[in-house]
Amino acid sequence: MSYARSSMADSVLICGDSIRSPEMRHEVPLAVGDPFLYLETDGRRAVVTNALEVDRIAQAAPDVERILTDELGQDELIAQGLDRPVIEREVFVRGVKKLGIGAAAIPPDFPVALADRLREEGVTLTPDDTLFVERRRRKTEAELAGIRRAARAGLAGLDEAARSLREAQIDGDTLRSNGEVLTAETVRARVREVCARLGAPAPEDIIVAGMRPGDPVGHEAGSGPLPAHAPIAVDLWPQDEASGCWADMTRTWVRGEVSDAVAELHRVVLESHQRALAATRAGVRGVDVYGAACDVIEAAGHPTQRTKKPGETLRHGFFFSLGHGVGLEVHEAPALGRTGRAPLIAGDVIAIEPGIVDLERGGMRVEDLVVVTDGGYELLTERTYDLVP
Repeated sequence: MSYARSSMADSVLICGDSIRSPEMRHEVPLAVGDPFLYLETDGRRAVVTNALEVDRIAQAAPDVERILTDELGQDELIAQGLDRPVIEREVFVRGVKKLGIGAAAIPPDFPVALADRLREEGVTLTPDDTLFVERRRRKTEAELAGIRRAARAGLAGLDEAARSLREAQIDGDTLRSNGEVLTAETVRARVREVCARLGAPAPEDIIVAGMRPGDPVGHEAGSGPLPAHAPIAVDLWPQDEASGCWADMTRTWVRGEVSDAVAELHRVVLESHQRALAATRAGVRGVDVYGAACDVIEAAGHPTQRTKKPGETLRHGFFFSLGHGVGLEVHEAPALGRTGRAPLIAGDVIAIEPGIVDLERGGMRVEDLVVVTDGGYELLTERTYDLVP
């Protein structure tokens, strides 16, 4: 069959479900569990889908043309006795032919088998990280609304965690609630219940963890009894159910006596946080925002990724990057670390999270979520930074 082909390099193909593929969810703002094909060329946007999803997609993305699999000869392919994955690929290939696409950019995780079939048909496919990263950095109004809902749910979750710690009784170095030892698992469950009730469930591995010297660091979720008189970090990232968008935030508290050493860690981290926020605005590179935080922490005598030796694995000090973009993935562009060479743009949603792990005094972290603006930022996670919960 002959067909007219577009050779436009800016044609786009995305294949996947819109639950696991943020690229697809950005174009079709709806949770569709089965893979389908998105096509874009010469100002035309379309999907190849089936009768089960067509009405939902029409409602969620009315400007996207719907091409039904039945229109592309699916019945004929079934009659040939082909397996379902083969039929799906052939239908998608016919959709590409229908729109006359001869060259397209694809996300790096585009299905290999479909890419091979399209190339057999002479379609040029170019994996393009930058294109899809930049498309998703420019949040839609619906995505921003979803991030705001997730942030509100997260703040309610932080309030619940603070309440649990505040109302706990101190028994030596242990916290108790209603006579029982207060554990990370108990507080985590309470936080997750609050977030879920507000339509933004938080994953089971959100962090509720003591940060005493010797406690596990990094993304350790925390387990067992929570300590009195020592830092406890609560880091949660709820996901808005309606939009699929995330939020991310952290506070650290001490239930009990705050030592001078812990108070000093808190002071340094807060100052680095404020310096990073002050540097945040459109046009500033992520690495420079990171540098503003490093300046404070290094001046206080702590190592950072900037000061470590090449090849050294740093496990204390400010040993991680400052933050990351947040949207349809909880960790996405732009980077706020040594690789953050791209300037921030108005509309970026970023998490700023400096912290210190001190081998003798323990750890301290704080994290806020902000929307970058031309002149600065809008804070989405406004809440006190007090060490007292």
